Amino acid sequence: MRRRDILAGIGSAGVVAGAGAVAIYGLPSVDDLTGEDDGYADDPLEIETVDAPGSEAGTVQIPDPEKITFIDIFGTWCPPCIEQMPALGEASDRIGDGDEIQFLSVTNESIGENRAITMDELLEWWREHDGDWTLGLDPSAELTERYLQGDYPSAVAIDTAGRVQWGDSGIKTADELVDGIEQAFEADNAVDMTGE
Repeated sequence: MRRRDILAGIGSAGVVAGAGAVAIYGLPSVDDLTGEDDGYADDPLEIETVDAPGSEAGTVQIPDPEKITFIDIFGTWCPPCIEQMPALGEASDRIGDGDEIQFLSVTNESIGENRAITMDELLEWWREHDGDWTLGLDPSAELTERYLQGDYPSAVAIDTAGRVQWGDSGIKTADELVDGIEQAFEADNAVDMTGE
């Protein structure tokens, strides 16, 4: 084989690989090329909330650009998620849900008649396990895909810039959950002190 043919083959492979990367990841943005960052990690998602103990029907923005956001991702079919509920309740009581933090649990289960679970069954599960904070639905699993930390239950604490400051899966104590949430508060305070 001639040297020119080898070089042409290598060049063609590079073009094909580059085209594949563009097809999978898209073209880089101007910010990607300049290294600039708008400070916000992900575009917010709108999540439907349920009328349940501690929760009102409506929607919330995840993450909230004005509050620390704590998300517990659970499934009613998940025994460790049931074990996690008391620690979540204690963490919610200690941290609160108000002006500084948005505290919620979200399931991506298909809800409705002829689905994985009915709304009545979800509400019964929530009451039975003493849920008393915001309850959200993620039927498209977009939030779950973005924030799941490996397995169920999964939890993340997100700062007001939309960056995950803490995340883990498995059963956690209330102290571990509160420590994770405090990491997001510390990140926000560090940004406030620097004026960024």
